[in-house]
Amino acid sequence: MSKIMNVEEFRERQEDAFDWKINIVSYRLGERFFCTIDNVDPGARLARDEGDTREEAESRALDKARNYLSQTRRHPVVS
Repeated sequence: MSKIMNVEEFRERQEDAFDWKINIVSYRLGERFFCTIDNVDPGARLARDEGDTREEAESRALDKARNYLSQTRRHPVVS
């Protein structure tokens, strides 16, 4: 019989990183914290990670997301 775990301590917030607006979602599932980061527009997931604490999970995921965003070039839209 499998144990059903519920998401606890859910938190969502937005920040700016390298001129991109990002959405940061973190929560606890059992004894571990998980974090997922996506860019608000168009909403693609950039990174996810986990850790023993919320701070660890968010820090690791933010490092990955910032690395990806720092390598992304934006092209001006010509109308």
